[in-house]
Amino acid sequence: MESILTSVKKMLGITEEYEHFDADLIMHINSVFSIINQLGVGPSEGFMITDKSAVWKEFISDEAKLQIVKSYMYLKVKLLFDPPLGSAVIEAMNRQISEFEWRLNAAADYKEEENQNE
Repeated sequence: MESILTSVKKMLGITEEYEHFDADLIMHINSVFSIINQLGVGPSEGFMITDKSAVWKEFISDEAKLQIVKSYMYLKVKLLFDPPLGSAVIEAMNRQISEFEWRLNAAADYKEEENQNE
């Protein structure tokens, strides 16, 4: 099982053993989970982590959505925790974030429609 905190640290270039920034990263990760929840993805009661024991499958089991969630999480946490210096890079990241938000929202709407038709 893949730890949420560990995988975000890896995407940011931080080793699992280096725990100095864990509290900051956990705060940012939980903020992003709140946003994802507002987009209609994940458990309806919300989701948060407190340490590296939480795994992605606890948040969402749909593998297709999970991959978008992971990429979205990385981009959002990167901008909050360690934003790039170049405005062009920030703009490109923001465009990708917007696309992921649209796709996650569309996927949530599609699932809601399927549930209503059953």
